[in-house]
Amino acid sequence: MACDTDLRWTSAARTDVGLVRIRNEDACLDRPARGLWAVADGMGGHAFGDLASGAVVAALDGLPDPASLAGCVEAARARLEAVNAALRADARVRGVPVIGSTVVALFARGGEAACLWAGDSRLYLLRQGRLQQLTRDHSQLEALRDSLGDSGAERAAATASPNMITRAVGAADTIDVDATTLPVRDGDVFLLCSDGLSTPVDEAAIATALAPGDCDRAARDLVALALAHGGRDNVTVVVVRADDPSGDKTVLNPAL
Repeated sequence: MACDTDLRWTSAARTDVGLVRIRNEDACLDRPARGLWAVADGMGGHAFGDLASGAVVAALDGLPDPASLAGCVEAARARLEAVNAALRADARVRGVPVIGSTVVALFARGGEAACLWAGDSRLYLLRQGRLQQLTRDHSQLEALRDSLGDSGAERAAATASPNMITRAVGAADTIDVDATTLPVRDGDVFLLCSDGLSTPVDEAAIATALAPGDCDRAARDLVALALAHGGRDNVTVVVVRADDPSGDKTVLNPAL
């Protein structure tokens, strides 16, 4: 899949087993020349999580070259449906309940980007100093918040497990994957991450790490933050920056 955009894309990826786990069940994809990035998190506590996350990333890495961004998303859906069926069959053969993985993927073509996800691996966007979560977790906590409304947010947080996900590749016989599309602006910084980052590290600290716009430094600093907060899970981050080489780079210092 080639990236036919006039924007210049740079990115960096890092993954770490953390300080508690003995095996890294995360996997990631960093293909800036193709406009393709992904993070997959093998389901914690289940057998063969690393097999599942690896299968998800390999399927996305093998995507063909669609003619449009919509084509990228549809091709990715088809690949993930095939992986879902294969993981379900593999779990039956191995005699285990689930072999599964979350996924969040970012695709860039032209001046647009698309995100596709299932589970609680996330995509964030830092634009003009403001951090926004573009994905919505498929989790027991978010489902309870939906049912209770704004007035029940505190009750949801107190009663639901934030680690209990409701969707994942390989978790059920069918996979429902959400997708969204957005225009990309000069200087946009995207972050794909597993919950090994988003659970222990708050959004203010994430925004601070992304703000300088250096992908490699941000990836390194974000993993270090997760480890400093206990490193109880595998942690994986992919930081992606879009630049318009022909754009006006004059900016106002936000500290003024």
